[in-house]
Amino acid sequence: MSEVLLNINGLKTAVEGKEILKGLDLKINKGEVHIIMGPNGAGKSTLANTLMAHPKYERVEGDITFEDEDITELKTDERAKKGLFLSFQHPEEVPGITVENFIRSAKIAKDGQLIKFLKFDKDLKNNMKELKIDPEYAKRYLNVGFSGGEKKKNEILQMLMLNPKLAILDETDSGLDIDAIRVVSEGIKMYANEDNGVLIITHNTKILENLKADYVHVLVNGKIVKTGDASLADEIEKNGYEAFKAEAM
Repeated sequence: MSEVLLNINGLKTAVEGKEILKGLDLKINKGEVHIIMGPNGAGKSTLANTLMAHPKYERVEGDITFEDEDITELKTDERAKKGLFLSFQHPEEVPGITVENFIRSAKIAKDGQLIKFLKFDKDLKNNMKELKIDPEYAKRYLNVGFSGGEKKKNEILQMLMLNPKLAILDETDSGLDIDAIRVVSEGIKMYANEDNGVLIITHNTKILENLKADYVHVLVNGKIVKTGDASLADEIEKNGYEAFKAEAM
């Protein structure tokens, strides 16, 4: 079995006729944590949404393989069943569906089998405790009345419960205070292991203070223009993106 989890080759994506991703290449192996950073409008969220086949994002060119299988033409639910997970930058409120019921239904749909309720309940409570989420929130409607930080923690809770093969986290740390970022980082560390992978899209180097990244990529003007280790994030924090913008021209 190949160690390559995700392989993106020459990906071009358009939104409403405008090309955003302009030939992006990226490979993620099992056991790796990858960070993508870049200025506003670089295409970071476009990449995340393209990977999950959001209908607004039109793949113009290129292919995506996941565990050696071409998933380029698969729909969102099919990709989720293969093991891809996307946490939203702006999680939606869903009145009428509790957090517990949402996660239970999603897990059944993903795994294609009934779950053991006692184990599910135990795992849910344990993960909520680790993420410092009030257990009463399991009975509340999904994200309704939640603060920004609570919504982001809830996304990490879903990731832990669904246990995907690849977690794509789109600015999960945005708008969080230092304590909440630390909790989110701990949740990611709880999830990450040698058989799965993590792709974090972020503006904020704070999350890297509590999380070991294998690779940091700089995305500018629809392409990855530089890849390095965690020190690359420090360089960005210090000098910004101007030097990388010149490379993308």
